[in-house]
Amino acid sequence: MGPLIRPLRGIANGLGLAWWAKVETKGPDVTYWFGPFLAQDVLEKELETFLVDLSSEGPGSINHSLLRCRRVEPLTISADGLADG
Repeated sequence: MGPLIRPLRGIANGLGLAWWAKVETKGPDVTYWFGPFLAQDVLEKELETFLVDLSSEGPGSINHSLLRCRRVEPLTISADGLADG
């Protein structure tokens, strides 16, 4: 990753132009936000690894959608509304 990528991702996120994946699991019921990314194709490539890792934790189901938006903490939210780190 180049030294300018992180600041550019921060700017894109602040403007609502960054790409995010909203990943929702059932059993346990958790929403994960994965991003920000400058390009949708890069997000799709990186998301594969994230989904494989998440699958190894044994959730009942995993669904995801790709969104172009602005997102702030928390990036992990359980069904009871509690945020993780």
